[in-house]
Amino acid sequence: MKVYKLETVQHLNASVEQCWDFFSSPQNLEALTPDDMSFVIQDFDGKKMYPGQVITYTLKPLLGIKINWMTIITISQENKYFVDEQRFGPYALWHHKHFFEPTGNGTKMTDVVHYALPFGFLGRMMNSILVKNKLKSIFDYRFNKINELFNKI
Repeated sequence: MKVYKLETVQHLNASVEQCWDFFSSPQNLEALTPDDMSFVIQDFDGKKMYPGQVITYTLKPLLGIKINWMTIITISQENKYFVDEQRFGPYALWHHKHFFEPTGNGTKMTDVVHYALPFGFLGRMMNSILVKNKLKSIFDYRFNKINELFNKI
């Protein structure tokens, strides 16, 4: 299985506590997801993030095909980091780490995603042709939305 990595680093003009408050609420995922993906949370307990939390949602990431996705928060340390992992969904592996570090004038946020696709050679081809670029566009959208929310000039 070929594992791919996507990493983004962004500065936010907000305290670590303000960033944590926003990013630790699954309800804010929709605001960070492109509208054309039709992201809808189906089930979660309404609580702030904690290890063991289950979040289920539907989305249409490619070609308008609706998929179900279940995420579990596996690790969470308040104001520092959390990890979400796909339990059910389109990937053979999805491991997404979020780090928050205070800086002199705000917060450095780092996202690191390790992912793998099913179907061996076909999955590797799909990553080269479609998935890698789609993920980049989703994370570019997210980067821009976060700038709008936290880095208003």
